[in-house]
Amino acid sequence: MRVVLQRSKEACVTVGGEVAGSITKGFVLLVGVTHEDTEKDVVYLAEKIVHLRVFEDEQGKMNLSLLDTGGEILSVSQFTLYGDCRKGRRPNFMAAAKPGQAEQLYHLFNQKLEEKGVHVETGRFGEMMDVRLTNDGPVTLILESQ
Repeated sequence: MRVVLQRSKEACVTVGGEVAGSITKGFVLLVGVTHEDTEKDVVYLAEKIVHLRVFEDEQGKMNLSLLDTGGEILSVSQFTLYGDCRKGRRPNFMAAAKPGQAEQLYHLFNQKLEEKGVHVETGRFGEMMDVRLTNDGPVTLILESQ
């Protein structure tokens, strides 16, 4: 699994002009799934994300986690994270998992985040979405399970 994590002050995702999910302070996660991913990858990344210390403490140091701050998550599925642009001019998406597997692991990932006590909002799997966020910092990280 591959996740692009952006610390945000606020964010929302809309589908067809309708708000599907929105958060205040927390993380926007763009989530990609590849063929080899299993529940083990989901559990690893959910644990890593909720405990990642990227929020400032009283001294201004990145020392607090999402759980420490009571932040929220906006999770958006994004198969294009596995686009290979090394050859030609059109990305190759062969490394992205098939929709059935990807959707199952994406929903399991969101469930594992919620089980850790984090409020999770989502987009809609497989739909064309518009994501709007105010990036806080900016802080943007790429996490991979493998």
